[in-house]
Amino acid sequence: MIIGIPKETCPGENRVGLIPQNVAALVKLGRDVIIETGAGDAAGHADAAYTEAGASVVSRAEVFEKAEIVVQVQTPGLNEDTGAEDLNSIKSGQVLVGMMDPLANPEFAKTLADKQVTGVAMELIPRITRAQSMDVLSSNAMIAGYKAVLIAASELPSMFPMNMTAAGTLSPARAFIMGAGVAGLQACATAKRLGAVVEAYDVRPAAREQILSVGAKPVELNIEAEDTETSGGYAKEASADFIAKQQAAMADVLSQQDVVITTAAVPGKKSPILVTAEMVNKMKPGSVIVDLAAEKGGNCELTKLGEIVVVNGVKIVGPKNVPSTVASHASQMYGKNIENLLAHLIDEEGNLNLDYEDEIIRETVVSLNGDVPQPRMRDLLGMPELPSETAEAADA
Repeated sequence: MIIGIPKETCPGENRVGLIPQNVAALVKLGRDVIIETGAGDAAGHADAAYTEAGASVVSRAEVFEKAEIVVQVQTPGLNEDTGAEDLNSIKSGQVLVGMMDPLANPEFAKTLADKQVTGVAMELIPRITRAQSMDVLSSNAMIAGYKAVLIAASELPSMFPMNMTAAGTLSPARAFIMGAGVAGLQACATAKRLGAVVEAYDVRPAAREQILSVGAKPVELNIEAEDTETSGGYAKEASADFIAKQQAAMADVLSQQDVVITTAAVPGKKSPILVTAEMVNKMKPGSVIVDLAAEKGGNCELTKLGEIVVVNGVKIVGPKNVPSTVASHASQMYGKNIENLLAHLIDEEGNLNLDYEDEIIRETVVSLNGDVPQPRMRDLLGMPELPSETAEAADA
């Protein structure tokens, strides 16, 4: 089984699909690994390190020509900038593993099926215990939450910690985190370590204990709760009425903050607006909003992706591809996620084993044998439900 890693070509993408440690582990299992020249440079991994780990360093054309499994960070389904060329290079019979934004771009699954390519979407890894080590979304979110606080600290015209000096006492910054998933909790912990007074809010009642566990204070709004959590642990899309009540109750909280970090996202949908223009206008001049949902439309009404917008002295930062700005550790985590998934997909004899009775396989494989077996993808594409016997036949 030959595993190939091409260099990422999307502008601003510095990560790599596998790092040398992952390659060494796969080679030890009897896998052959080929990697494009320079693929790991931006993440701090030279070609020599891959060679030492047992990989062969080849041209980009050779990766797509020889690899049976192609591993990318941003597949053509996610990489709208430069993905078309890679899509043309992928051959029938190959397996493509990486991030695809499948719920927002289900048509890519059909494109792969039409090319007779097996697609494995890393964003669809189920949130079950035995798949935790493959969970790319959590890996990305952890890094994004950490970096969001550093971005805020850089843009804020004051320091985070309280300091007592001969020139007077410097008050600590007040930081408010909206959303207490993996990114939000990491943001809470990082802001706390930097010395800020940290508060956080999440629509899920279960998040209260998690907020307390990282040293932040839960903010509780007097709003009648809805069913706010999916079976997989993600926040559900809230009703318009609930969001309106939430915004009204949140305005006073935001007016007291120096830093606001928003993290609310709903898989496959536009991010909910949590911070309106009116709420921004009530915030203190000099305060900073870092909108981690910017790539999905933003949680702040005034966010512009890849830009810093200043409104009445309030900075609104809409960062793009935050994990890529911490390329070394982001690649380490992503590579380990991929390594664990490949160990699950490939049997001891080195053959691809797509057992559709396995929940991990069933949830992540979006194209197989010229069809789209993944139920959510079929629903989004308006395709009829597969008969059970057909789904069973998808076992490769």
